[in-house]
Amino acid sequence: MDMRISVLTDNIEYKDFKAEWGLSVLIEYEGRKILLDTGETGLFAENAAKMGLDLSEVDCSVLSHAHSDHANGFDVFFGLNRKAPLYVRASTAENCYKPAEESGEMEYIGIRKGYLETYRDRIHFTEGDLELMPGVWLLPHDTPGLEKMGRRAGLYIRKGNAYVPDSFQHEQSLVFDTPKGLVIFNSCSHAGADNIVREVSGRFPGRKLYAMIGGFHLFVLSDEEVREFAQRLRETGVGHVITGHCTGDEAIPILREELGERLMQMHSGMVCEL
Repeated sequence: MDMRISVLTDNIEYKDFKAEWGLSVLIEYEGRKILLDTGETGLFAENAAKMGLDLSEVDCSVLSHAHSDHANGFDVFFGLNRKAPLYVRASTAENCYKPAEESGEMEYIGIRKGYLETYRDRIHFTEGDLELMPGVWLLPHDTPGLEKMGRRAGLYIRKGNAYVPDSFQHEQSLVFDTPKGLVIFNSCSHAGADNIVREVSGRFPGRKLYAMIGGFHLFVLSDEEVREFAQRLRETGVGHVITGHCTGDEAIPILREELGERLMQMHSGMVCEL
């Protein structure tokens, strides 16, 4: 086995594996176990138990970004695992909002309030490019103008009494430099999955782009925009695309038309080896 990916929580149920609006993935690579996100609740742990996975054996955990549907199960994880540190971006704070659908008033969508203080002894705040272990990296965005993506998605950061479009400085990519090539995880890809692939490729010039894995936040785009995105992603040359969560059910058929057999859709309880 080179790399095993177990999807603990996704939007799609499968057999007796339940689903929620959230994402949690366990990655096993070269004898190490890394937990990426914990979804909205403790459901990820229930599904892990059904899959025969012992979360107490996880070596380290990563928060992809500071939204509740990825962060709010960490109290459950810390109760099951007494050793694994949690790596979050240094800019992570309790300041993520979006307009409510009915009222338009700003509603909080961030990491559960109090987490950063309660679990400060388990949290490592990351800055710049960080090598977690040999060949495994956490990378911030370096694409300029990402506040445009935040405005389009309706996602904001609170600064004092003002709300400004999110530029996703609290988001990070988890990258594995494997013998087969680069494997990139980004749970929501708010910066654009095609942009993220280019960001990572710029950090590792000349390396093969083996896989891009995560949610792509396409549910806010039109069919035409999804198709244009898929064409841009295809042009990066990435060999495998595994996606779900915020990609959106309507986007999957379009991605499949453009990406063909290189596309795989996530579901709770899915296990694949790369």
